[in-house]
Amino acid sequence: MLSRSGVVLLFALYGCSSDTTTFPTGSHAGGATAAATTTTTTNSAGGTTAVATGTGGTASGGGSGGSGGEAPTGWRSELYPDNWSPGFTSPSGHQIQDYSYAGYKNSEAPIGMPVVSTLINVVTDQGADPSGTTDATAAVNAAIAAASGAGGIVYFPAGEYRFDGVLLISKSNVVLQGAGSTQTKLFFTKTSGMSYDSHVTFRGSNTQGPDLLLAADAAPFDTTLKVADASSLTVGDDLIVGFSITSDFVQSHKMNGTWDTASHPFFNKWQPFFRRHVVSLDTNKTPHEVVIDVPIRYPVKMSDNASLRRHGSYLSECGVQGMALGNAATWDEAWSLNQVHVLELDRVKDCWIDDVISYDPPTGPTSGNGKDDHLLSGGVIVRRSKRVTVANSEMHGGQHKGGGGNGYLFEVRQSSEVLFVDLKASKGRHNFIQNWGFGNSGCVWLRVQSAGANAWLNKNFPGLPGFSEFHHSLSLGNLVDSSTFDDGWSVVNRGTYSSGAGHSGTETIMWNTRGNGVLRSRQFDMGYVVGTKSITVQTSLGGFLDGSENTEPEDFTEGIGDADTLYPQSLFESQLAKRLAP
Repeated sequence: MLSRSGVVLLFALYGCSSDTTTFPTGSHAGGATAAATTTTTTNSAGGTTAVATGTGGTASGGGSGGSGGEAPTGWRSELYPDNWSPGFTSPSGHQIQDYSYAGYKNSEAPIGMPVVSTLINVVTDQGADPSGTTDATAAVNAAIAAASGAGGIVYFPAGEYRFDGVLLISKSNVVLQGAGSTQTKLFFTKTSGMSYDSHVTFRGSNTQGPDLLLAADAAPFDTTLKVADASSLTVGDDLIVGFSITSDFVQSHKMNGTWDTASHPFFNKWQPFFRRHVVSLDTNKTPHEVVIDVPIRYPVKMSDNASLRRHGSYLSECGVQGMALGNAATWDEAWSLNQVHVLELDRVKDCWIDDVISYDPPTGPTSGNGKDDHLLSGGVIVRRSKRVTVANSEMHGGQHKGGGGNGYLFEVRQSSEVLFVDLKASKGRHNFIQNWGFGNSGCVWLRVQSAGANAWLNKNFPGLPGFSEFHHSLSLGNLVDSSTFDDGWSVVNRGTYSSGAGHSGTETIMWNTRGNGVLRSRQFDMGYVVGTKSITVQTSLGGFLDGSENTEPEDFTEGIGDADTLYPQSLFESQLAKRLAP
């Protein structure tokens, strides 16, 4: 059984406190932010839990305290008055969504403890070499197999482990646990055949049920969907809500010639937009009614062949925590491969990554190009997943920072309600990125920091500074919160780039954004920038090649330069406190 000496106990990422102090809506009264003090404790397995305390509450997980950590003084956005609730319309006619559902179990429970607590020590139980001298692949895969029955923790004592192969987890309730990111190190030497693959992968399967056609359109904020026939569903079923990229959909988004070309990978194809589950059913009504756990974030129309599909094959209750990962190789090897990630979560739900950093492995260059880079190309990727938390982690230095999807340090694809919190990323191409396809929605980047991104032209020539960004098609209703960009963040119309990305985002809000870089917000229909400090804000339309084509009207801005006195400092944490309040 699980021993306290063998596993890091990780508590809540943030505290929830009521947000009831009233401020003048839209006012910019001066005020100071209370300083938070941070206490770090080390547990017996070498992991740490940081708790930040300040006036008004606490927040654990290494953050600044967010809405619980600042003094109750300052100005409030007109979008988010003290009495805000979902569906509120601001004086200027705008509505923002409830972004608080992002994260493990919709941020309603702490991360860090598996359902099953059997512990398998890779050294004492399976003979893995903690010196990094011999290949540990077989020993660790044997430990994973042993944990994949009833579930369990695959524990890596302090040391360095070499892997000449890859690690694949395909069962729920499996956690890879180190003794802490400064004590347990895993490095990977395999490069042959690794393009579009990852060295550590958690992967569910893609079992989907038949289309259950909607009998009425659904709108943002809806949690009840009307379905022609829901008799095959049961409470608790996982669902995908989606529709086709029809000619009508393309035309309504002014993407003719971009999303409707013969070569476009998604035109006239059904796309999964929202990953949900069934809360309740009423098959006595006509049409049947299906109540889902998280509101719809964008119009879902019968004219676009809207439907539900059961999705019953996610992995769940899996995690990676307390370790460092590296897979850098020679410079030429890195540039001969494409889209190699060190850690991947694919088709998972209620899973987490915590206290995971990259490090400079023995396989990396000691001089010249690539020196001090930790990764072949990509760091962490989450795709086709929901309710995932990536926390207290850091990725640095992708060697391959060229085109074709390389150098993405924290990446998310076609996922719903993923929370990226208290992260640092540096020296990638795009340090934080949404990529590929439609259907990324409800994701939150909270207190993330990005610096030093660069888009190389090829392996011999650095290019322009790279931005974190929404990279592919129409990411819906996301939040970037209390974050710092010393390079930049971009959400614009990317036109024909990346196989016809077009409009990369809509209804995304940039809240309390700081840094020495550039923030570009030119979103389809409407986007929001509320509270900034130092960072250059670009929302104007009509410039040459500025990504503003067909993005009218200009995005909403408020409190530019006044982030220090914005209240609450974290929109996510404040909304979460409201939603979970008794």
